[in-house]
Amino acid sequence: MKKLIVSCFVIGVAFNANAQDYWKKNAGKTAKVVFTHSKTNEKMVDKGTVKFEKMSQPKETDACIFVDPDFKYQKLIGIGGAITDASAETLYKLPKNKQKEILEAYYGKNGLGYTVVRTNMNSCDFSSDSYTYVQDNDNTLKTFTVAHDEKFKIPMIKEAQKMIGKDFTFYFSPWSPPAWMKSNKSMLKGGRLENAFYQTWADYYVKFIKEYEKRGINVWGLTVQNEPMATQTWESCIYTAEEEGEFLKNNLGPTLWKNGYKDKKVMIWDHNRDLIYQRATTTLSDPETSKYASGIGYHWYETWNNKTQLFDNLSETQRAFPDKFLAFTEGCKEQFDMSAIYDVKLGELYGRNMLNDFNKGTALWTDWNVLLDETGGPNHVGNFCFAPIIADTKTGEVHYTYEYYYIGHVSKFIKPNAQRIGTSSNRAALTSTTFMNENGQLVTVIMNDSDTDIDTNLWIEGMAAKLNAPAHSIQTVIL
Repeated sequence: MKKLIVSCFVIGVAFNANAQDYWKKNAGKTAKVVFTHSKTNEKMVDKGTVKFEKMSQPKETDACIFVDPDFKYQKLIGIGGAITDASAETLYKLPKNKQKEILEAYYGKNGLGYTVVRTNMNSCDFSSDSYTYVQDNDNTLKTFTVAHDEKFKIPMIKEAQKMIGKDFTFYFSPWSPPAWMKSNKSMLKGGRLENAFYQTWADYYVKFIKEYEKRGINVWGLTVQNEPMATQTWESCIYTAEEEGEFLKNNLGPTLWKNGYKDKKVMIWDHNRDLIYQRATTTLSDPETSKYASGIGYHWYETWNNKTQLFDNLSETQRAFPDKFLAFTEGCKEQFDMSAIYDVKLGELYGRNMLNDFNKGTALWTDWNVLLDETGGPNHVGNFCFAPIIADTKTGEVHYTYEYYYIGHVSKFIKPNAQRIGTSSNRAALTSTTFMNENGQLVTVIMNDSDTDIDTNLWIEGMAAKLNAPAHSIQTVIL
C-alpha cells in the first residue's frame, strides 16, 4: 500500500479508481495545496503544488498522514449551516451589496460550497420573539400560516436555494410546540408534549412541509425535536428516548407517510454526543419505530473542554445502526465576545470537530447560525453566540472569522456524494481526513492545532509529498 502524509493544510488529489495503477502511471504527480495560517494571516491561500516521490517504509521519526484509497467508508450528504430568524434578520438589515457578498460567500460559485440549510419550525432562541404558526387552542390547525417566515427567513432560504441548485438539501427542527400543547403551558423552559396533542403536533409538521413546498422550497428532511433532554430558558421540549420513539412510531412517521412524505429523512435525537448511543439503541430498538428513521442527529455541546469531545460514541452508534446516517445538526462557540472574533481557536474548534466527526462516520455536517450581528444575536433570551460571519448592522462591516475559513477547507473542496477514504496520522497534533469526490479527485485536509511546527509527509501507497504544517494552521491538498 502507498500512503499519504499531510500537514495542517487541506490537500486535494485527483485519483483514479485503481490506486496502484494510478501511481504506476503518475509517479511524480503534483497536488495543489490551499493553506490557512494564523501567524502569517494567510487565509485559504493557493500555495501552488507539491510533488509526490517514491517513499517506501516510513520511519517512526517521519511525521506522516497515511491515505489508502482502497478503503472506502460513508458518502457525504453535504455541509452547510442554519438560516435562522437571527441570520435572516441580520442579513436584511445590511446594504444590498453586503447581502449579496454574504450569500456569495457561502453559496456562490466562489464561496464555501455550502449545500445544506437547516431552519427552525416555530421560534427558537435565535428569534427576536417567541412565535408559532397557529392561533392559541386551534386543535384543527385551520389558522396555520407561515406568514411570519415570509419577511426574512423564506427569502434568504430561497436565495441560498437558487445559488446552490440541484444539491440544495433543506431540513428543519422544532424547538417547541405551541404553549397550549405542553404540560407547562409555555414554549420556554422545557415541559413535555401532552399525549392528547401527539397527533395534532404530527399534523403540524405536515402543514409546515406543505407550506414551504408551496413556496418552492423542497424539504429534504427534519429532526423530531431539537435537544430533547435540555430544559432551556428558551424554547424547549423534553422527550425521553421511549417517548420520542412512541411519537415517531404512532404519530409522526405514519402521518408523514400517509401524506406522501415517505421520502423525507427523519432524524432522531438531535442533541449531544454523550447520550447518542443510549438514545439510538433505545428509540430504534423497535423495528416499527426504526423504519421511520433515516438518521441520527447530534450536537457538540457535551463538554466544556473542546479537546475531549466524545467522538467514539459516534463510531459505536454507526456500528450499531449501519443503515442510518449520522448527522451533525448544530454547533457553535457560545458566550459571544466581539473582541475575540479573529481568534484562531474559533477555527480550530471547527476543524477539530469536523475532521473527527467525519472520521467517525458522519455523513451530514451542519453549522449553527450562518450569520449573526455585532451582539452575537439577535436572540430573545440573551444567549449570544459566535457565527462564521459576523455583520455589524450599525456600520455595515462584515467580519469573517477563522470559523469561516476552517469550515471552508472542507466544504469548498469536498463535494456531496464524495466518499470518505481510509486516513491515519502518526502525530497527535495532526488531525486529518480524506474524501474522494465523484470525479476521482482525492482531497485531504490536515490541521495542526499545536504550538509546534511540524514537517510531515502525505503518504499514499509508497509515494509521498513533503509538507510543512506550521503551528495553528490548516491545509487542503487536492490530488
